[in-house]
Order: sequence, then C-alpha cells, then structure tokens
Amino acid sequence: MLLGNVVALSQTSMKRMLAYSSIAQAGFVIIGLLAGTTDGYSSMVFYLLIYLFMNLGGFTCVILFSLRTGTDRISEYAGLYQKDPLITLGLSLCLLSLGGIPPLAGFFGKIYLFWAGWQANLYGLVILGLVTSVVSIYYYIRVVRMMVVKEPHEMSEAVKNYPDVSWDLRGMRPLQVGLVLSVVATSLAGVLSNPLFTIANDAVVNSPILQSSLESTTTVATIKPVINVDAR
Repeated sequence: MLLGNVVALSQTSMKRMLAYSSIAQAGFVIIGLLAGTTDGYSSMVFYLLIYLFMNLGGFTCVILFSLRTGTDRISEYAGLYQKDPLITLGLSLCLLSLGGIPPLAGFFGKIYLFWAGWQANLYGLVILGLVTSVVSIYYYIRVVRMMVVKEPHEMSEAVKNYPDVSWDLRGMRPLQVGLVLSVVATSLAGVLSNPLFTIANDAVVNSPILQSSLESTTTVATIKPVINVDAR
C-alpha cells in the first residue's frame, strides 16, 4: 500500500501510475486475506470483483487516448472533456472509484476490507490503509481535475490536435463496449454493494477450500493458549 501509492504520486505516465496504484490495491486486498475470517474473505472477493471493472475501465480509457494521441503523459490529458466526453466520464468514474470516493463501488469495497481488518485486530494495517487511501485520492483527482476543469486555452497540444471520435474503426467497437460495461458496473456496484457482498459471502461460506482454511485458523488460535498454559 505504502510503496505503490508513494511511487504513483511521482509518475508522469498514466500507464505507470495505474500500474503502481495496482500494487497499492493489492495491499488493500491483503488486509482481507490476513484477517482470516469469513468477513475478511468475503470483502476480499467483493473488492476483487469490482476492481476488475474499475481497472478494466481505467486501462481502456488510457489505451483509447494513447491510440488517438500517441502519448500517455498525464499532462496531455488537459481539457480532454471538450474533445472526448465519453473517455473523460469513464476515466473519471473509474479513478474516483479506485480512490474510494462515495458512492462509487471502490468506497464500499474499502469499507468492507477495513471493517474486516479492524474486527480481526489488524489496527495498524487498517490505519495505514486509510492514510494511503487519502494519498491515492490526491493523484486520482489530479487527473480528473486536469481533464474536466481546464479552460479551453489551457488544453494540451495532444488534445488540441485530437482526431474526430469514430467507433467504426477496426478494433474500436470492443473497446467501446468494454468501457461502457466497466462504467456501468462501477456505478451500479456502489448502489448494489449490499446484495453483491451477500453473494460474495455466500460464495465463501459454500467454498470447501476457504472453509477448511477458516477452520484451521480457528483451531490454531484455540490451541495456542492451551500450549502456553501447559508450558507453565
């Protein structure tokens, strides 16, 4: 979490920024894994599910922008909303969700993970996760602000020379479908977070592998005090 977010702060390339932020996202998922409880595993499954769409949408937008401009530098996204509203909307929602901004899916995913970690007494990891989440919000919102808030005269050269948007070119239609699907899933998953978490919880409860892991963890936790008493 710490390494990924700190390094992502200094990136000038969108692809590298998303790559390092993925390292940080893996750190959040590990909280659910280390919790070793049903809620921990359920929150981990839920977060991985929504992360699939958040990350897919983000990288789809970056790929489309790179194909149309030949660059992926963050500074070149300035004023993009004036030339390509769809990419601007899609990338903004995915980045804000990755940052954990409510009411998007990423916010509820992190809440579930942090709550499971807190119940498992992983206080240090949860606090670190909260702090690094605030750090990540900065570099995510920086990109959104650059795309949306910039005045027309502040547009980057890449955006000024932005080609006409056409989805009829070869290979563009699958990218468009993937982008729209990711944006819809990221938006609706926040509204439907409770039933989706219930589905994830049922999947964990009905998984023999995860249940055996939970039972072994519980057994070890029960045996340890007995060993300590006998040693005395």
